[in-house]
Amino acid sequence: MDHKRLDLDKLTKNFLQKCQSLPKIKVAVVFPCSEDSLEGAIEAHHLGLIDPVFIGPKSKIQDIAKGIKADIGDYDLIDIAEPQAAAEKAVRLARERKVAALMKGSLHTDELMHAVIKKENGLRTRRRISHAFIMAIEKYHKPFIVTDAAINIAPDLMAKKDIIQNAVDLFHAFNKERVPKVALLSAVETVHPEMTSTTDAACLAKMAEREQITGAIVDGPFAYDNVFSLHAAQTKNIKSTVIGDVDVFVVPNLEAGNILAKQMVLIADALSAGIILGAAVPIILTSRSDNIRSRIASCAVAVMMANANKTREYNEQYSL
Repeated sequence: MDHKRLDLDKLTKNFLQKCQSLPKIKVAVVFPCSEDSLEGAIEAHHLGLIDPVFIGPKSKIQDIAKGIKADIGDYDLIDIAEPQAAAEKAVRLARERKVAALMKGSLHTDELMHAVIKKENGLRTRRRISHAFIMAIEKYHKPFIVTDAAINIAPDLMAKKDIIQNAVDLFHAFNKERVPKVALLSAVETVHPEMTSTTDAACLAKMAEREQITGAIVDGPFAYDNVFSLHAAQTKNIKSTVIGDVDVFVVPNLEAGNILAKQMVLIADALSAGIILGAAVPIILTSRSDNIRSRIASCAVAVMMANANKTREYNEQYSL
């Protein structure tokens, strides 16, 4: 199966245009106390994607804005000195439906997520919260998702079920016409009783057949090389409809996902966007070291997800 190289510039342009055609969303930007976190949100606003509400120390944010020569006089800015308090304020705004998404600034992920996952007054739903990277590299013929690389450290079987369903729902927000192909990654492609990732993969594939996971073709376990490369799979005589055509790569644990995603960015120069799924609103989650391009792409994904959620809620409310 030979695929054409992906034109990343064209892909980015087409994706942004698609997102710009949707209604912009109001986003609580939590503690944007670095140049990249502030400038990324401002640029996403200039592109017509979001209306940011900055939450953090007012004087520091204003100083950073001056440093990047940005006028933020017309932006909403809520003066809160501490990152944890800023996160709690953002969650309250989301619960009150005053914002449609959250965006991580320069605070630690744990500080933001502590407010999000509170049993009372947080943003939990019945679904397990998980993270997904939407990525694209020139060598692979289409964008793909890597999950979970930031939230669930060592997910068990039922957590992986929700992680997969979150990623599948994300895929359908972009593409309602195709059934995504999900590959369950491990170190080997055979079931080994002492390697939990392989037994979990076998169970998850069967759960998808029984529609406990819906809307996707799910198969595994696979080692990364024999699902990414058709040649590697043929060498090992591995047969599956997902080989060489994966839409979602599901990793066995956070370490594997984090390493895989960062290798894609640093070695393969991948375009990437990070989003947290399974909460009451999309949460734009990028690394503090991520560049502005990644932050803008993540905002665009949140716009797509927030508008898909509105459509689903409307259909559920008014369906006969």
